[in-house]
Amino acid sequence: MAERTRAERALEPVGERGEDLGGGASPTSPTGKPPSAPGLRRLTAYGLAFLSILLGWQLASLFFPAYLIPTPTQVFLRLTRELGTRKFLFTIARSFVRLGIGFGIASLLGVVVGLASGVWGPFRRYSRALVSILQSIPPIAWVPLFIILLGFGDRPIILVIIISAFFPMAVSVMNAVEHVEPVHVDVARLMGASRLQLISKVYAPEVLPAIVTGGQVGFGNAWRSLIAAEMVGGVNIGLGWFITIAGEVADMAAVLAGIVVIGLFSAALDSWVLEHLKRRLLKWKYAV
Repeated sequence: MAERTRAERALEPVGERGEDLGGGASPTSPTGKPPSAPGLRRLTAYGLAFLSILLGWQLASLFFPAYLIPTPTQVFLRLTRELGTRKFLFTIARSFVRLGIGFGIASLLGVVVGLASGVWGPFRRYSRALVSILQSIPPIAWVPLFIILLGFGDRPIILVIIISAFFPMAVSVMNAVEHVEPVHVDVARLMGASRLQLISKVYAPEVLPAIVTGGQVGFGNAWRSLIAAEMVGGVNIGLGWFITIAGEVADMAAVLAGIVVIGLFSAALDSWVLEHLKRRLLKWKYAV
């Protein structure tokens, strides 16, 4: 009887046996890992990458004179001083304004063109051909033309950002539109859906992951094009301009300080802001 009782108890659910699950706390996921585990792993990866860069930088500073490659300590001290000045903070802010305007317009245009290509066959073929021709041209190559047409200032740089971020978004959405289930489109048409309703009710929900992916790729292109355009675009403020001016006077501490700011902001925006937005929009995909 005792053996039978133990066997029956072994078949009972854990909660009904009255056994302790570790201080009364239930596991947070089927794997027993806390929900912050992915975030912790990502932070650990970035921490190791940051340390490896610092190590390589420190080793390089041992083989080159300080006026060519200052040590990380010297650069971070210089960066601390620069961050205490209003001019440098305004320089960073101006770059972000240009990035926000250009990337926002490019994302909107890319989504509209990509979704429109799903419901108009001739437009899809035309947009595909146009994108295949223009996306092979480096965005920075447009800068001299835009300066001649628009003059110096923010407009040529913003236009370069738009070009650099538009194509990844448009191509990503176009590819996703082509993989939308035909049966969903046919059912919507049988129910009398207009082209606008097809875009908003069928295509847009199904291509949302592609929009997020295209946004991440486009942001990387926009950020790099912003810095490059500020270096050659004839402006007198911005992170790219700051690095160019520092390089002309051989102020390598300032050059590396600007590079550090670019790298840190890019990593923070991509790994925290965009990643958080992706997980919010695609919560069904990342649900445990």
